[in-house]
Amino acid sequence: MSRLASGLQRPRRSLSPCEVLWCALASCGLVLFSQLAVAMVPRLFPSLYLLAMLPIAGLVLLAAIVLGRLWRRFIGVTASAPLFVLFNILLSWGVYIFVIRRKTSSLLDMLINAECALLLWGFYRILSCDPGIFACDSSYLAEAGCKDFVEAIYTSERLPMLSRVRQCTWCKANIRGYDHHCPAFGTCIGQKNHRLFMALLTGFVVAESTYTMCSTKYITICISSGTIKSENPVSLNMVISTMLFSILQVLWQIVFLMWHIYCICFNIKTYEWVISNFPCFRFFFHQLQVVFSLGVSCS
Repeated sequence: MSRLASGLQRPRRSLSPCEVLWCALASCGLVLFSQLAVAMVPRLFPSLYLLAMLPIAGLVLLAAIVLGRLWRRFIGVTASAPLFVLFNILLSWGVYIFVIRRKTSSLLDMLINAECALLLWGFYRILSCDPGIFACDSSYLAEAGCKDFVEAIYTSERLPMLSRVRQCTWCKANIRGYDHHCPAFGTCIGQKNHRLFMALLTGFVVAESTYTMCSTKYITICISSGTIKSENPVSLNMVISTMLFSILQVLWQIVFLMWHIYCICFNIKTYEWVISNFPCFRFFFHQLQVVFSLGVSCS
């Protein structure tokens, strides 16, 4: 493998155990901060209906994430988007087990526990599997008549085997069937993990919808039985906040899922659609990749 081709997949700096711990603590703290901020919505606006709280919760959640990001930069601590997703799954599952579960039917209890377990398994699988990394030998560049792999990618008609191979501008990997880089999962979505990505995205929509149904049922039972005033206010607010968070997640995830179903039906990739409809991004991505490749080859 040529030095340039191997260098295009720029290795990330390995983190020390202390840095990993701080990263996990920062991600966990950001989850708790954002959820507690959303939990303040029902306390400050107790007379509002749950649907009326939704846009307020969305603004509060956005503000909490922005403030958390600024605070992390100020103290110089990094966080991880995949860990943020993981801790949110664990928090919602924990609220269900310790608060909501006692007022849920056995069948629904088995269903939601199975969904959460499958989410964690799918999350681990997509983090550990190969998205379709493509290794290019220098002989391929000579055959295509190109100076470097970046040029070969953008003139893939010279070399059919490079068709739909793209370089991710985030992790610098060359991915066959590249669709996009998913920050939430911390990996590229390509030919080898696209089906798993679709299954996991569908799983998130189903699990969060089930959680919303269980939490709504819990609140309804508390109101109808007159026990809502005797419930622990912290637990009740956490149920409402995690439910509002789940609804907000489902809203954008359904749109995202429908977009990917559309792409599958018409055999297009997200990256290809962006480049074809917004040509200015093609030049931007190309220049960005050239700068990165030159930086790697000179190091």
